[in-house]
Amino acid sequence: MTEKTNETIDPVRRTLATVIRGKPEAIEFALVGLLAGGHVLLEDVPGVGKTTLAKGLSRALGLDFARVQFTPDLLPTDVLGAGVLNPKDGTFSFQPGPVFHNLLLADEINRASPRTQSALLEAMNEGQVTIDGVTRMLPRPFFVIATQNPVDYHGTYPLPEAQLDRFLVRISLGYPAAAEELQLLLDRRVSDPLDAVEALLSTRELVELQERVRRVRVEEDMARYLLRLVEATRRHDDLSLGASPRATLALFRATQAKAFLEGREWAGPADGAEVAAAVLSHRLVLSNQARYGGKTTEQIVSDIVAATQVPT
Repeated sequence: MTEKTNETIDPVRRTLATVIRGKPEAIEFALVGLLAGGHVLLEDVPGVGKTTLAKGLSRALGLDFARVQFTPDLLPTDVLGAGVLNPKDGTFSFQPGPVFHNLLLADEINRASPRTQSALLEAMNEGQVTIDGVTRMLPRPFFVIATQNPVDYHGTYPLPEAQLDRFLVRISLGYPAAAEELQLLLDRRVSDPLDAVEALLSTRELVELQERVRRVRVEEDMARYLLRLVEATRRHDDLSLGASPRATLALFRATQAKAFLEGREWAGPADGAEVAAAVLSHRLVLSNQARYGGKTTEQIVSDIVAATQVPT
């Protein structure tokens, strides 16, 4: 599988690397999230390339794309769609919202009201939406990439734990290194590299890749290792809320996707350890003492990984 996987994925990696300079880890985790069939939360300060990464992924993977700027006055129907009156015959017809695209970019998702945020729960969890008692299936594949600014909380509605739990991975891009930022400037002297990104996969091929990810072998002792990582969060003194069973499954799927991206048909402890922080940290809630002590959930997950016995 190694050679075939590399032939499929490496061109995507190289293309995205021309759009988002110096961030191979962020690109890798984004691919992990999408190949595992999950959703991605991009959390960072403005201007570091969150929207650009989402657009680059949609173009390179051949996905139908829609972007919604989340604001306090955004309504659920603005995202999901609604019945529209036909004045000629007095009947209503359903007008699909932007959620009926392969990839929905929910920009600054925490600026919308909780009512609008929760409108995405069914779509993210079940790949369908129910409007006026009618359930409509979303296209396959379907992904949500949401962005939020972790330092500006004025006029925002923080995502509740139930919503955060729907995101398979959380990614932070950070500022590029000086050399990479210089190259970013030079790349954009005449045009934007994003404009040159072409579809490298079809939606059918992407679905096939997702199905291959699910066939990556995870032995029982490896599954027990992943479960030990999750269980450790539930009894950690610095956490008031540990990872849910949904998080356990998310860690399992992300581990399979990471192994697949490495070109293997089996998953090992290193795969689980590498994705653990991206999968688990945003699902955990610090105790008050830990929060005031300056600890982070990422640090706690890293400590748990380091302290957990690896299967032999």
